[in-house]
Amino acid sequence: MAAEAPSNPEQTAQPDGADTTASTGKNAKKTPAKQMKASEKLAKLGLRKDMDFLLHLPMRYEDETQILSIAEASLRGGSQVQIQGIVTHQEVQYRPRRQLVVTVSDDSGELHLRFLNFYGSQTKQLATGAHVRARGELRHGFFGAELVHPTYKLVQDDTPLPSALTPVYHSGEGVPQALLRKAISNAIQRTHWRDTLAPRYLTQLNLMGFEASIRTLHNPPPDVDQYALSEREHPAWTRMKFDELLAQQLSLKRAQKSRRAKGAPAMPLVGELSNAFLLNLPFTLTGAQEKVLKEIRADLGQSYPMQRLLQGDVGSGKTIVAALAAAQAIDNGYQAALMAPTEILAEQHFRKIAAWLEPLGVRTAWLTGSLRKKEKEQAQALIQSGEARLVIGTHALIQDNVQFQKLGLVLVDEQHRFGVGQRLDLSHKAQAGLIPHQLMMSATPIPRTLAMTYYADLEVSVIDELPPGRTPIVTRVIDQNRRDEVIERIHAAAHEGKQVYWVCPLIEESETLQLQTATETHAMLAEALPDIRTGLVHGRLKPAEKQQVMDDFLHNRVQVLVATTVIEVGVDVPNASLMVIEHAERFGLSQLHQLRGRVGRGAAASVCLLMYQGPLGQVAKQRLGIMRESTDGFEIARRDLELRGPGEFLGARQSGEAMLKFANLETDQWLVEQARDLADYLLRNDTATVSAHLERWMGNKEEYLRV
Repeated sequence: MAAEAPSNPEQTAQPDGADTTASTGKNAKKTPAKQMKASEKLAKLGLRKDMDFLLHLPMRYEDETQILSIAEASLRGGSQVQIQGIVTHQEVQYRPRRQLVVTVSDDSGELHLRFLNFYGSQTKQLATGAHVRARGELRHGFFGAELVHPTYKLVQDDTPLPSALTPVYHSGEGVPQALLRKAISNAIQRTHWRDTLAPRYLTQLNLMGFEASIRTLHNPPPDVDQYALSEREHPAWTRMKFDELLAQQLSLKRAQKSRRAKGAPAMPLVGELSNAFLLNLPFTLTGAQEKVLKEIRADLGQSYPMQRLLQGDVGSGKTIVAALAAAQAIDNGYQAALMAPTEILAEQHFRKIAAWLEPLGVRTAWLTGSLRKKEKEQAQALIQSGEARLVIGTHALIQDNVQFQKLGLVLVDEQHRFGVGQRLDLSHKAQAGLIPHQLMMSATPIPRTLAMTYYADLEVSVIDELPPGRTPIVTRVIDQNRRDEVIERIHAAAHEGKQVYWVCPLIEESETLQLQTATETHAMLAEALPDIRTGLVHGRLKPAEKQQVMDDFLHNRVQVLVATTVIEVGVDVPNASLMVIEHAERFGLSQLHQLRGRVGRGAAASVCLLMYQGPLGQVAKQRLGIMRESTDGFEIARRDLELRGPGEFLGARQSGEAMLKFANLETDQWLVEQARDLADYLLRNDTATVSAHLERWMGNKEEYLRV
């Protein structure tokens, strides 16, 4: 029998009876207006229905089950302690700022409670003679042991201690823990418990029941394994992790199934253009390129839309595979569109692919936001008439006034830089009733676990082989105090006929500052290297100026190119064999690897100098060490995931980050695999369980997935 969802899942939870008073424990009379205000604050945290409260699980737990004497607590500097005593002195001090200092004593000694921000009511609560129980991190200040901004409550000598760990929840402004605990407790009491997974699934996967898991996590029993609970290794946490991973797998796979039910133009013909294209290439495809091309060609022949992610390391040859996919679409009478996130990258693609296809009679169109009005109108006319068989551009492709005659294939480069909605906007430009095939490309290799989790609805092709002739890149880490040595090295390299990139620091706070730094660096190098021609490229240059600088660098009319991160991807200058990345400690691993990939594209031995400013933090040291040790993009991506977590790693992909609150992709890979297998089974055999589980865990969040 299929499992049922909780009864009345839409029931709105009310924080009735919650203790929102100060720590005296006295219940203030609540008016409906105040009750509504609390509800609004809880709603801002996404807490509206009972199930929202049940799944608002603790961030951590505090052990309030034991009290230390003040003498014992004083020996535990830097640790969380709980003490109980009598207030013997209270004073508002003004050295160096206004603060409330309360002295608490017991039979073993005294310590101070220090409040840098306090209310007048606290001076009344913590008056001399009050019995207080306080918890916080023990520090040793100028006047001895102290707790700074501890949590506290007024007690009697015989006030009992809690018998179990106290949960601490993520909360917003004006939402006290007491309010959350009471609202969650009320929701637990109101819930008519039903497990979305039938007993046979729980037995098969050795999972704890949902009700037991929820009750354990919100109200840990006295004998609970505290370490397992705090480290999220307890079976109750395992159940929560599994459930959310299962919900994610189900939603993505259901989206994939829904897409497959939609029509797409079948393009099985590998015709005259595709064959001529391959014959005219001045190189032979690698085995990995041939393998992924075969996968893509098979997908394009189907009457449901391809959704494939093509990933490969920097320089692995994704562009030629994308161009061959476009040729197949054109062979079958359809248009293809390639969208890239920056004008420099889009123009690199345009120049390269147009040089391959236009001699074979394929008309290409170029469309970006910076084109003049007349140029845009001409490009739009070519696209709408179908005369342009291949269209390459930036976000400008998704504007309302861009209409395709017969769009069959969408290519999206550096797909993680686009939002889900932007990619869908381009897909929606196909003929009515048909969805174009979509090939997304990424030069940031995605670790297997991440791909299984966040891209469960996509087919994934991997180019795991570099073209022959690529020279390994030597990476060195160097202190910026040795800048003069670096400039001497650049001078020598330029006189040997080599070319150099100098990448300016990433200044996230201000594009203006980054531009200023690039301009100043260019001026400094031009002065230091008067006999070497230097160029400057950044995002604020007009497209024509930008392209002129890039052309000059490509043809060795410029030997040193000072650049911001606009050259991160797509730039291909085989003669460039030396790269200097200034303030390398400010960049992430993925970006450092992308930048480094601009050299090593020719036969000359290549070097990347990571110039840093000390002292370095621990994470920056790790990043630079990883870059020095490895040139393998997949290994770097794996380490990057460890350092940053999936949310940051995926960048602009909106549909992933909020979907995993509990599971850890580094430690819970075994759960990902189990959830994937069960999701496949349920979608085939138990649709009632699928619906109940997604209702509980996803609510309306499925709308953020690809459709």
